[in-house]
Amino acid sequence: MRGREIPNNWLVWLCLGIVYVVWGSTYLAIRVTDETMPALLSAGSRFLVAGAIVYAVLLVRLGPSALRVTREQLLWCIVIGGLLVTGGNGLVMVGELHVPSGLAALIIASVPLWVVLYRRIGGERIARGTLAGVAVGFAGVALLLLPGGSGGHINAVSLLLVVLAAPCWALGSFLSGRQPLPSNPFLSTALQMMLGGLIAVIAGVARGEPAGVHVGNFSGRSLFAFAYLIVVGSLVAFTAYVWVLQHAPVSKVATYAYVNPVIAIVLGWAILSEHVTVTILAGAAIVVASVAAIVRRESH
Repeated sequence: MRGREIPNNWLVWLCLGIVYVVWGSTYLAIRVTDETMPALLSAGSRFLVAGAIVYAVLLVRLGPSALRVTREQLLWCIVIGGLLVTGGNGLVMVGELHVPSGLAALIIASVPLWVVLYRRIGGERIARGTLAGVAVGFAGVALLLLPGGSGGHINAVSLLLVVLAAPCWALGSFLSGRQPLPSNPFLSTALQMMLGGLIAVIAGVARGEPAGVHVGNFSGRSLFAFAYLIVVGSLVAFTAYVWVLQHAPVSKVATYAYVNPVIAIVLGWAILSEHVTVTILAGAAIVVASVAAIVRRESH
């Protein structure tokens, strides 16, 4: 990949730690935001605001000349930002209208499995053991999708949207280390958030969400969750994620995928009283174990 491990290994692990904990909690925050706020408009505006803040800080500290990017870099920021923000986060926001936060987190945990498939499609030779791990991991995802496995009826379309979010996020992550992006990772983050957020807002408008927006109906806890997503989920964690993607091997970055679901399941159960069935536990064990095995194998 284009990024490489830097001497400040503690900084890499600090950023990973932020992604571990914060992104595990964002599934709960998304579910709470969805209670009274429009999904795609919330997702888009969240990243637009966060990206604009990062960009404004860079503008003040570095000046306009330092923020120039090439047309090719801007194009890839649009593509990758669209995949991560709209395809990944936006689809999860819409899906979690009817999908429990813990289950959504488990499905998104399949991202490293998709990354391996993209590497194989890209012509990279993948060890048979790794491919076997991918097959086992997807079997775990299939188990999670069995009717009645979550302990209640789940809208099939919403579930499909969450499933589609995983390959979108994986493709954005895969491309971010292989395509020309701005050398300043914070500028890259700001542009990806703003451009991806704009795409999500446009998608929300196309979906007809503005017609159902009634600000007076936004609950206090939805507004708090939305603010949490902007400040902690986007400004802090997304910035840390994009930075670490450009400074550490993707196999190390992918370790967040088997920490997030555990945090999400516990929070969803403890705060939202979400059901944790035997099927969910079995699927979780299979997915997390396969991802952990693949990441460990790929790290050697």
